[in-house]
Amino acid sequence: MLSATSTALLVIDMQRDFLDPRGYAAQAGLDITRLRQTIAPAQALLAAARAAGMRVLFTREGHRPDLSDCPPTKLARSHAAGAAIGSPGPLGRLLVRGEYGHDMVDECAPLPGEQVIDKPGYSAFHQTDLDQILRAQGIQTLLVCGVTTEVCVNTSVRVATDLGYHCITVADACAASEAHLQRPALDMLQVEGGIFGDVQPCAAVLARMPATLETPT
Repeated sequence: MLSATSTALLVIDMQRDFLDPRGYAAQAGLDITRLRQTIAPAQALLAAARAAGMRVLFTREGHRPDLSDCPPTKLARSHAAGAAIGSPGPLGRLLVRGEYGHDMVDECAPLPGEQVIDKPGYSAFHQTDLDQILRAQGIQTLLVCGVTTEVCVNTSVRVATDLGYHCITVADACAASEAHLQRPALDMLQVEGGIFGDVQPCAAVLARMPATLETPT
């Protein structure tokens, strides 16, 4: 059984810009139908974590309105993909903090008191205070879900492992930008007996969640 006091659910980038057909990912030509398949299992994880009193944290990828925190190489790639970061879109400027598209989809919206980590890069720890927040709460294990498997999920899990956290990546609550990348992205986390933690299906993770609020001893 997972401990509610030392385990946190980390929900990676479940934003309109990645999951809405009017957002950044769709304009860049990604198959958001695949990405949206993460919503239902993420909802199940959120419900179970909240019922158990686990800490829940969300990340949002995006940049300051003046794009001063967006590396030139990243900006150039977005232009080449046809979805320039900072350009106008139906949900506001693409991948810019404070815009409608930058926020989470309604199905996976944070509750009051749940922390949202704004990050300019792919790792949830790059230029953020996530590590300090987790350590202050005594978190040792991270349940990780979200998009995309091969980029922000993979990068965050690798950095978290180097920082000493045990990660459990929830396989069917993550999705890759292209179908053929999903399995290799998950397999790379499991090499050498789980060098970057465990990869488990949502059903197996839910079975290990405390059914009710855990009382600290």
